[in-house]
Amino acid sequence: DGQSSGWSGTAFSFPRIQGADICGEIVDVGAGVDRARIGQRILADVWFRDTESPLDLAKAGCIGSEIDGGFAEYATIPESCAHAIISDLSDVELASFPCAYTTAENLVSRPEVDRGDIVLIAGASGGVGSAAIQLCKRRGATVVALSSPEKHTALLDLGADACLPRQLESIGEALGDAIGCAAASVVLDPVCGPNFGKLIHTIAPRGRYASCGAIAGPMVAFDARDLIYKDLKFFGATVAPKAVFETLIGYIERGEVHPMLACVYDLAELHSAQEAFAKKDYVGKIGIKVSR
Repeated sequence: DGQSSGWSGTAFSFPRIQGADICGEIVDVGAGVDRARIGQRILADVWFRDTESPLDLAKAGCIGSEIDGGFAEYATIPESCAHAIISDLSDVELASFPCAYTTAENLVSRPEVDRGDIVLIAGASGGVGSAAIQLCKRRGATVVALSSPEKHTALLDLGADACLPRQLESIGEALGDAIGCAAASVVLDPVCGPNFGKLIHTIAPRGRYASCGAIAGPMVAFDARDLIYKDLKFFGATVAPKAVFETLIGYIERGEVHPMLACVYDLAELHSAQEAFAKKDYVGKIGIKVSR
């Protein structure tokens, strides 16, 4: 609700310009910032953090949420969020990375996904889920994507080893049919919701579960014996350490991850872009560009 919808549990301050994903050129700087940075091409880390307590959610914030964001011709961000980048990708392609890929890299890092893991990704067709597919594959994991069937071809092209529909009586049975193993060592879940109990039941003994969001429903039910008797580990992934974004910049510059743009709208068409976003019938990210 409006009283507790900020990242730290406090109310939003309105009016607010949304848009967490920003790529562009520095056109001016504030006091104390090296003016040599003017003209630099940057990609913005979505999180700004307290210097002494960088992972303290109460002292952190997100661009487009706690401060104005990128749905504008010009945006003002903290210098600590402005990272220089060298890439042949277009601005709108680069802007598809910050929020989704930072969230996904943090989500993948928390349970320490590695070579040999079998990773089941819920909400795999969204920005975070599709990013997580690439980030798990670069680590050498086997990836199974959970999404609506009409999006499976795109997710397989992105690198998923197998895809499953969201509506399943037994995720484990379908997993066994798809890859020959009925349990995942890791479940990455950006959505929560009604599949939560089935996902937990699918995790192998001593496996790991990590979540970064609950857009499918925050109130969930599951059999606690799955957690207790299988010695599972649960991870929350919200504020990403600063090193996560710095690592992501390296992935992008080395071509180890690729943008997943579903479509691109001009800033003047923002309302249409938000309508397309609400329909959820695309894979990856919707881009917004400023025409000059």
